[in-house]
Amino acid sequence: MSTIGEPSGHVFRVDRTRGPVWYAKYRLPDGRQVQKKIGPAWSERGRPPAGYFTKRSAEGWLQDLLGEARRGTLPGMRSGGATFADAAEEWLRFIAQDRERKPSTLRDYRSVLNAHLLPASGDRPLESITVEEIEVWRASLSGLSNRSKNKLLIQLHGIFRRAQRVYGLDANPLARVEKHPLRSSGDIQVLAPEEVWALVRAALSEMDGAFFLTAAFTGLRMGELLALRWRDVDFTGSVIRVRSSWVGGQLTTPKSGKVRSVPMAPDVATALARLGDRSNWTGDDDLVFANETGDHLSDSALRSRYKAALRRAKLRELRFHDLRHLADARVMRPA
Repeated sequence: MSTIGEPSGHVFRVDRTRGPVWYAKYRLPDGRQVQKKIGPAWSERGRPPAGYFTKRSAEGWLQDLLGEARRGTLPGMRSGGATFADAAEEWLRFIAQDRERKPSTLRDYRSVLNAHLLPASGDRPLESITVEEIEVWRASLSGLSNRSKNKLLIQLHGIFRRAQRVYGLDANPLARVEKHPLRSSGDIQVLAPEEVWALVRAALSEMDGAFFLTAAFTGLRMGELLALRWRDVDFTGSVIRVRSSWVGGQLTTPKSGKVRSVPMAPDVATALARLGDRSNWTGDDDLVFANETGDHLSDSALRSRYKAALRRAKLRELRFHDLRHLADARVMRPA
C-alpha cells in the first residue's frame, strides 16, 4: 500500500488540576497531524494502577499506534491507495488475532482467497471495486454450488466491512449483493444404517471399520475421532466425551469450543471394545485410532480409504462428513 511518509511522533506530559496527563502528537502517512490523550500519568513508585501510564508505557502506546499506521491498520485511516490484497491481509490478521479463529479455519479462508478472490481483485484499489463488477464476477463462477458461492460472498463482505473500519472505506459494496438461493436442509443425503454396515464390511482393516461405524452412529467429526483417547470412552456410562480435535496436524478444541458427551450405541461399544483388545496403545492416554507408532492417523489417507470402501461396497459417493448425519438413527442391525 502506498504512503506519503513515514509515521512519526512523540509523547509529552501536561499538568492538569486533577493530575498530570500524557499526550501523544503524531503524523500519519497521509500527512495528517494528530494530538491525542493517552491517559493519566503515574509518577509514584511501584507498579502503576490500571489505566495509568509512565513515560515508558506512554511511549510504548505511541509505538504500537505508529506500527498500526505503518501497516495501514489504524482505525479511521483513509484507504490512501490500499488494495484489495491489503484489506484481505488485514482481515485475516483480524480474525486470527482478534477473533481467535482456529488454524484450520484460517487455512480455509486463505485457500479461498488464493483460489477465487485475489486473482480477481488483488491489485485493485479498494474504492474502485463496484457492485456491478462483483455481480459480473459472481456470474463467472462455474463448478461451484450456490452454498460455496455464498461462502465467497460472506468472506468478501467481511473483508470490506473490516476495510470500512480500518481504512475509512465509505461503503461496503457487498451490502447490495444478494446471496444465491439454497436448497432446504431436507436435501442432505445420508447412508442408511444397512449401508453403513456394508461400508464397515468393505473397510480394509478392523480399525477403519470401527472408525466409519463410530462416525456414523455418534456424529463425531473426523478431527474429533482422530483426537479421541481411551480415557474418554466410557463403556459403563455408554457415552463418549469429546474434548479435542486433531486438524491439520494440530490439536485444538472441538468445533463447538466446548467439551460434550455423546451417546455410545451398543454396536459402537462392541466395535471399540474389540479394538481395545489389541496388544498396544490401550492406555488411558493412548489414542483410540492410532497408527503403528501410536500417533494420529492421517486424515487424507483415511478419506482415501473411505472413498475406496464406498466403491467396494457399491455405495453412492458421499463425503465422509455426511456420515455424521445418521447419528440420530436408532434402528441398527447387527454386523
